[in-house]
Amino acid sequence: MCSGFIYVGIYWNNHHHTLQAAKSVNGAILWTNMLLLFWLSLIPFVTAWMGENHFAQWPVTCYGIVLIMCSISYAVFMMALVRHHGRDSLLAHAIGKDRKGSISTVIYALAIIASFFSSKISVALYILVACIWFIPDKRIEKKIVVNEPACE
Repeated sequence: MCSGFIYVGIYWNNHHHTLQAAKSVNGAILWTNMLLLFWLSLIPFVTAWMGENHFAQWPVTCYGIVLIMCSISYAVFMMALVRHHGRDSLLAHAIGKDRKGSISTVIYALAIIASFFSSKISVALYILVACIWFIPDKRIEKKIVVNEPACE
């Protein structure tokens, strides 16, 4: 099933864009990054479990739990970066309020609840979030391009 690969790819692209704006890292950033990597490392396992069990309730629920923990971990990672770089930094301005991330976390929560009633609805909600994020987030890229000096 390619959904696990797609989710890891989405996080990789957005992680890459985020770190392009980072000037340095500290211990807190490294640990929050490790937390994110831990939850991302579980995606292939829950994806396989879900596929092997034909989208049964518990694998679909656990898939959602892993996805919501990835989302929360990414938010914590972003907060650590902003705290380190400052609220007036390029990174902080690029991230903004991260409505897209907050909306995704809410959709994951709804999908987990829905998994107790309909696995199909949950999977549809997981696909919805992947579609929202499939094109990498341009907020940081736009800020970096705007703030780079022109080539001479």
